[in-house]
Amino acid sequence: MVKYIIKRLLLCAFIILGVSMIIYFLLRIMPVQYLEEQFRTQLDMGILKEEEFNRIKALYGLDDNSFGGILKGYFTWLGNFFKGDMGTSFQTGSPVAYEIKSKMGISFAISFVSMILELIIAIPLGIKCACNQYGKLDYGATVVCMTLTAFPTFFLGNLFIKWFAVDLGWFEVGGLQSSSLPIGVSGAEKFGDMLWHMIMPMTVLVMLNVGSYMRYQRTNTLEVLNSDYIRTARAKGLSENKVIYKHVFRNTMIPLVTVMASTLPMLFGGAMITEEVFAIPGIGQTAYQALKVGDIPLAMGYNMFIAILTVIGILLSDIMYAVVDPRVKLGK
Repeated sequence: MVKYIIKRLLLCAFIILGVSMIIYFLLRIMPVQYLEEQFRTQLDMGILKEEEFNRIKALYGLDDNSFGGILKGYFTWLGNFFKGDMGTSFQTGSPVAYEIKSKMGISFAISFVSMILELIIAIPLGIKCACNQYGKLDYGATVVCMTLTAFPTFFLGNLFIKWFAVDLGWFEVGGLQSSSLPIGVSGAEKFGDMLWHMIMPMTVLVMLNVGSYMRYQRTNTLEVLNSDYIRTARAKGLSENKVIYKHVFRNTMIPLVTVMASTLPMLFGGAMITEEVFAIPGIGQTAYQALKVGDIPLAMGYNMFIAILTVIGILLSDIMYAVVDPRVKLGK
């Protein structure tokens, strides 16, 4: 086990190194639009001299666009990154690490609650559909879930805004607090108001993702139901509920571990499009705005953050195989 983990950690280090190169070079070749737009007026009016503007670009490592300059900038950025210094955001002037840390909590809360609801709905529904294969419930649930999965996030989100916020007036879109909330209200009222604002984005996330989990659980359950030991359990006279929930369910959790590996970056990385549609000030919306305006330090820091979470999730998934299923032997 220890040798296996060490090998996987070394492989993860090489993967992160390769991903960091791709992220840096792709974002580094973006035009320096943000700095130029921010300081163009001052340059034109003579308030800011060209030498001072070049000094600002050098501060962000954007002064030398030659291959050697870009390569030097990459190793400088990578070294600072592993020291905990992700750079300074062009937009806010705050450290990128602070921006990610301060916005991550909101995204985590929405994604975590949504994921729990998805699993609560999808796992029992997938098992029920598998046990009633080609029945009315199976066909109906499959059609509804696949239809919802096919909807683009922005389309379903805007439908919710149109129906429940504009037409019915049940919700207020934009941010996490109502504009009508009086000053000096208690913490409980603020928390309740925040939860009310989270209902629509969380509902959209659940509706879009529950179909994938349901179909995956249904497929795994059908595979286990056709196994020899399930037929043996039934032949021994065990009740159907005991066969399903003691033998079948436990073994369907093994492949589900692989799917759960992808939840780590999703939990902490935010739902970019959903947060943008509902104007939720999470890390997803912040990263989207950074990409739009060319905030290179924040975009690079966010993408590296997601890459590391993804690698950690896959590593944990591999280790969890041995925990969930003792039959799985890790390489020595």
